[in-house]
Amino acid sequence: MTDAYTPDVTPGGPWSTRELSTLTIRKMAVSEMHNNVYLLTCRATGEQLLIDAADEPERIRELVAAGGDGLGHLVTTHQHWDHVRALIDVTREFTPETYAGEDDAAALPQAPDHRLRHQDTVRFGEITLDVVHLRGHTPGSVALAHDDPEGHVHLFTGDSLFPGGVGNTKNPGQSFESLYADVTARVFDVYDDETWVYPGHGSDTTLGAERPHLEEWRERGW
Repeated sequence: MTDAYTPDVTPGGPWSTRELSTLTIRKMAVSEMHNNVYLLTCRATGEQLLIDAADEPERIRELVAAGGDGLGHLVTTHQHWDHVRALIDVTREFTPETYAGEDDAAALPQAPDHRLRHQDTVRFGEITLDVVHLRGHTPGSVALAHDDPEGHVHLFTGDSLFPGGVGNTKNPGQSFESLYADVTARVFDVYDDETWVYPGHGSDTTLGAERPHLEEWRERGW
């Protein structure tokens, strides 16, 4: 990990870069919604995967170029409009293989090549990401986990887990009970406190920072 990494990025500002043993992570914020876009680059092969083509395709193009030559894979964490505004433009330019949760796939601007289920894997270069299906914010929301062989797990959670709580569940069709149950059973019961969480908006956190507050979240219902 490089000491230069900061989890706090702003729309229009520079992205932040984190070097792991086998993977480079670049985090960039876009749009008035402060969406996070993540570019993952396999250090051994240079193959790249983007998480959430949220907006500003021209800046995503710059991000991809900073990582290397081309984009082979693109994962959409969930169906909400603010996470897919650049999806068509980015796929048209780079023609990556596309992935999304099975239960969100039909709601995307274009159908993904691969429909993800819980405990699937996504592979690029020498990197394997484990798929965690988290139901409640949307029916098909997915998180992606990378287990650094010389460190700890790095978990990309979309809008299902943030510093201070789970994602929004106040709208029709959403369920706090479902999301809380999945986040508890499929994230906190599986991964340890060192796990680093990269959400769909805003700053990062760790499971160790959030674990003491799980009962508080359950009692307040959000």
